[in-house]
Amino acid sequence: MKFSHAVTGAAILLALAGCQRTSYSSMNSANSALPPLQAQPVPSVQSGQLPPPGAAGSAQFPAAPTTTTAALDPAAGVPATALDVTKESMVGNWRVQSAGSSCDMFLTLTNLGSGSRGGTRGCAGELTAMGSWEVSGKSVVLKDRNGNTIGSLYKTADARFDGSTASGQPVSLSR
Repeated sequence: MKFSHAVTGAAILLALAGCQRTSYSSMNSANSALPPLQAQPVPSVQSGQLPPPGAAGSAQFPAAPTTTTAALDPAAGVPATALDVTKESMVGNWRVQSAGSSCDMFLTLTNLGSGSRGGTRGCAGELTAMGSWEVSGKSVVLKDRNGNTIGSLYKTADARFDGSTASGQPVSLSR
């Protein structure tokens, strides 16, 4: 019993020894040896009027695109060689390749609107808005949180799906 009291006391002393103050005071000779920083010159500031919006100076920017992309039809673009798809085979984690980058996609069987809940991590572009998915025929339709179609995929191999986003970017899923 006395040994346990001695060990407990030693542990408390070690803990208190670790609580020493480590900040530096003004009496520390190492801090007083540092010279103050010297002021640096600042260049003069120029002023002038900006051109009005739409003036000749703003022509350096390209015109905004005027074409709109139609919503994807899940049945359109599915080749005759596409393999059959079941919802159960889609559940889980997928590695996504899109627009030269890769990210993760998670698909569940939890209902969300007309589809099932899904999401992405580390994706860019349209895939960041993915909120649900559903199987339609031989294709897998990816939807945003509002139920709008953002992509469509078809099964090309046992653990691989290929397709595109609504804007036409190619997308591949694999395990």
